[in-house]
Amino acid sequence: MLYYFTYGFSLGLAAGISPGPVLALVISETINHGRKEGIKVAMALLITDIPIILFSMIVLYYLRDSNLIFGLLSVFGGFFLAYLSKDNFQAGEKVPVVRTRINSFRKGIIVNLLNPAPYVFWLTIGTPTLMKGWERSVLDSILFIVAFYICLVGSKVVVAYMVNKSKGFLRSSTYRWINFFLGILLLLMAVKFVYDGYNYLFIEL
Repeated sequence: MLYYFTYGFSLGLAAGISPGPVLALVISETINHGRKEGIKVAMALLITDIPIILFSMIVLYYLRDSNLIFGLLSVFGGFFLAYLSKDNFQAGEKVPVVRTRINSFRKGIIVNLLNPAPYVFWLTIGTPTLMKGWERSVLDSILFIVAFYICLVGSKVVVAYMVNKSKGFLRSSTYRWINFFLGILLLLMAVKFVYDGYNYLFIEL
């Protein structure tokens, strides 16, 4: 139980403050229109991820008996996590800010739906973890997804508050050290996913 909560917490926090298109939009809207608009972008994730998760669950439900598929997805997910960690290690080097017209919530929806990262994440990492948790206990799956979104959305809301308060927050040593720690955490989880993928493939062979 604690494992799935901690896993969701770690993944959500790492994804929440890692540089990317959604975080860039949160920063842009906060700087240009105030923290309320930045928070709207963060909240848009709660809407856009629902169809992505449902799509991933349908796809993987029909492949649930294939250890080969889950092995390959797990290995790919591990490499994807390792790739994401690169952004954490580079955080603070540059801060993308684009001046755009207001309509923050709608822009947040569009940006996330057109971003390939959530699709890859839920197909390779999120949904397989949910399905494993479901096999153990429904509560495990609930704890994973609740912890994930509390940290994913909550961390972006905190960034909006910090950016609104201090424009230098994103270049501060605190922000860089937090991202460095989360980058290490992502690498450790990447190793775990590759190891799990190897076990799936070993069973299949």
